[in-house]
Amino acid sequence: MNPTPLTLDELQKRFTELEPPMTAREAHIEANRCLYCFDAPCIKACPTNIDVPTFIRKIGTGNTYGAAKTILEANLVGATCSRVCPVEELCEGACVLGSDHKPIEIGRLQRFAMDHIYERGTVPFTPRAPTGKRIAVIGAGPAGLCCAGELAKLGHEVTIFEKNPLPGGLSTYGIVVMREPIQVALDEVAFIQQLGVDVKTEHEVGRDISVETLLTDFDAVFIGVGMGTVPPLGIPGEDLDGVIDALPFIAQTKLAEKQGLEQLSQLPIADSIAVIGAGNTAIDAATIAKRLGADKVMIIYRRSEAEMPAYDFEYDFIKREGVEFRFLTQPLEVLGGDGKVTGLRCSRMQLGDVGRDGRRQVMPVPNSEIIIDCEQVIKAIGQEKLTIAELFELDTERGYIKVDGLCQTSTPGVFAGGDCIRNKGEAMTVTAAEDGKIAAKAIHAQLTSALAAD
Repeated sequence: MNPTPLTLDELQKRFTELEPPMTAREAHIEANRCLYCFDAPCIKACPTNIDVPTFIRKIGTGNTYGAAKTILEANLVGATCSRVCPVEELCEGACVLGSDHKPIEIGRLQRFAMDHIYERGTVPFTPRAPTGKRIAVIGAGPAGLCCAGELAKLGHEVTIFEKNPLPGGLSTYGIVVMREPIQVALDEVAFIQQLGVDVKTEHEVGRDISVETLLTDFDAVFIGVGMGTVPPLGIPGEDLDGVIDALPFIAQTKLAEKQGLEQLSQLPIADSIAVIGAGNTAIDAATIAKRLGADKVMIIYRRSEAEMPAYDFEYDFIKREGVEFRFLTQPLEVLGGDGKVTGLRCSRMQLGDVGRDGRRQVMPVPNSEIIIDCEQVIKAIGQEKLTIAELFELDTERGYIKVDGLCQTSTPGVFAGGDCIRNKGEAMTVTAAEDGKIAAKAIHAQLTSALAAD
């Protein structure tokens, strides 16, 4: 049974940014709460080392343009990061006011500054004189955009090759509208283009351009791709019509913002939905399902609450949305009739010893099978490793591209960053941005040495 379609006004209310923008007065008051700490811990907590006290001080003195420039000097995707960074665990979590008072709202102040500069279409950088060196960047996500932008500022000719119709990567296709509208991601891409970067969409390596061409025609290559598609569950019944992948589902809602929110009412949504997985993507998919009108949305996770990979603030948010959690529950089969989903056959699980990955292992509880009634299943169990490492014949580790501290791969002149190298640590937009910066500096140093040798 499908829920009652929502009106356009209701869709607009449910699919808009959760946090409202600050007014100029609110930003001024909040900025003047900052203590402007010497050796500020918020700077150290930011993976891109944004000079937080300086940009906040500039907002407090009415120099919003200067604040935005300070942010962009450290992070060219500062608008996205102001919305999607887990600030509670990073800059705001390190704020010295947090122990006794409310921490400074660094994320919202950063958004205020970035919105200011994008609304005016200004570019606070002038690229250096052309060096004559050409760099290919594969992937127009945060890592690729930051690498490309930094290299363009240094005078290099940069071309981004993006396989999707729209650039922006996860920011465009994979982050729910309520956290980041698609236009924010596209505005960031336009900003990078204003620095002189050429963005070629619908250009996939191995299909539209060969590895040989990239290695021959360019002086360096940066790989900034994300991960692949959602892998199969590997259980009977997952080929039924009501079983869908989380990432395309989220992408449809993002594109609807650009093409017309009325398209959201056409998405296939059941009254009762099971989301398999407990990462941030699972949280996003469950949020969308609930806001599209599903009466009952359950997140099914084979481990316990303590092991779930989603951020704590995401978990708190989704509970307020009315989503249920079924921990220590392993799907065994998608049940159905007449090609439609009718439920999930699951086993109860129990925790065992800590495994090599640092997490406690799980094992079935004997004779504990249950049936969970549902009419739709959304898969959000991670992403498959990409084959681009094979195309470039790069060394890998656990399916991720292996790099050194400068983001250099095993092949000279080929660098990588973002989710495709995130073998350890959290895959965040801000860490991808920093990868792009690190690689750009290394590429520039390498090309500068080559120029000096010439």
